[in-house]
Amino acid sequence: MNGSPTAEDTSEENTFVSVSTTFYPGAQNDAQSPDLTLLSSDSVFFYVHTHVLLGVSNNRFNSLIPLSTTSTAKEQNVVIHVPETAPVLNVILHTTYRMSCMHYSPSFDTLVTAVHQFPVYGVDVVSHISPSAPLYSHLLSHAPLFPIDLYALAACYNLYDLAVSTSPHLLSYHLPGLTDELVDQIGPRYLKQLFFLHMGRADALKRLLLPPPHPHPPTPWCGFEEQKRLSRAWALASAYLAWEARPDLSTNTLENALGPLAEHLSCPACKEALTVRVKDLVIQWSIVKRTI
Repeated sequence: MNGSPTAEDTSEENTFVSVSTTFYPGAQNDAQSPDLTLLSSDSVFFYVHTHVLLGVSNNRFNSLIPLSTTSTAKEQNVVIHVPETAPVLNVILHTTYRMSCMHYSPSFDTLVTAVHQFPVYGVDVVSHISPSAPLYSHLLSHAPLFPIDLYALAACYNLYDLAVSTSPHLLSYHLPGLTDELVDQIGPRYLKQLFFLHMGRADALKRLLLPPPHPHPPTPWCGFEEQKRLSRAWALASAYLAWEARPDLSTNTLENALGPLAEHLSCPACKEALTVRVKDLVIQWSIVKRTI
């Protein structure tokens, strides 16, 4: 199960209960023994520490933790029911303990659901998804497959570092395809930055493509008139690329589109000028900013 519970025999009648494989009674997650038992909505037990949850929650874990936990209550093993599934609660608890849950491979939807529940349990989203937090790298690992959804999540909670790290994966995203729901979640600030990233790279590509290969001094077999052929061929090929002007255009595409122009040249100096120009273009395009 995604929430990391395991079946455990608890009686002679072979009655089984599901207990978290991380938050079980004998787990060494804290110097103290667990003093609180949480039961997920799908009946998985999590044995945790009151002081840990209170240390990160500003509302007593959605008011589920009693104002005072007496020794009598502990002895009676009071169980608190939490309205979250085990996979979601597992992510929330790992985050509060500053532990990575990556080895359980929770789905992206589970991670997103857990993050949206942080405020419900009084857990600060920003401080628990900072670049140094385990959950940050776990979320970012899903950027290649769910870039716009991760960007929307980062924008929703103003997780700027996560949004920046996710934005390169959005260079190929078709922005006109954004749904109203995603636009509302992303908000004007991060939406503007995403559009500016796309438009800025497209404009940069057009500027970089504009200059033709630098002409060489006239020779008996290749004067300025002959060199105009290369300039015209460059203008035609670069106009096609500029018309596309995709922000995710690869350097290989540039080389494949412009390099073959050399096949129609007989002058060694013109070929060298073309080679130098394409190489410079590739270098310049590769250093154009790829993030918001």
